[in-house]
Amino acid sequence: MYTLGKTFRELTIGEQAGHSKTIAETDVYNFAGITGDFNPVHVDEVFAHSFGLQGRIAHAGIAPAMIAPVIGMKLPGVGSMVLSMEIGFHAPIYIGDTIFAKAEVSAKFADTRQVELTLSWHNQRGELVSDGKAVVLPPKAASKKRLAERLRSLDNTETAQEPRV
Repeated sequence: MYTLGKTFRELTIGEQAGHSKTIAETDVYNFAGITGDFNPVHVDEVFAHSFGLQGRIAHAGIAPAMIAPVIGMKLPGVGSMVLSMEIGFHAPIYIGDTIFAKAEVSAKFADTRQVELTLSWHNQRGELVSDGKAVVLPPKAASKKRLAERLRSLDNTETAQEPRV
């Protein structure tokens, strides 16, 4: 179920990973509930049209949230920590859009053992909706070994549990 993250040494410049999702109405309402942002451009179709939009739009924060499974589960992966993130917004994300979030290793900083990721989000029409950069601390080799042991125990626990009825 879990894949160990890559250490600083294991990462290579140009390495990429991504995640895609079609934004549903429930995603927008769930995000509004979490953040408390019920701006009518997100929840009122008539208002969104009167504001000059083609329809209701997703919250700007949904794009950065979509990079979480990339950084946290794929590149560098489990055991990594985001230290900073900078994002630019270029086009709205509409309900029903499929968003492709991508991270690419663009720099490695040997003195701090950190990596810079170039981030991009495109919709199903190939339009850039957001872009940016993140500085990430990949898992250390020593903690990766401990993490591997912990993940094995989690996998064994999950397979040993009785199915819920």
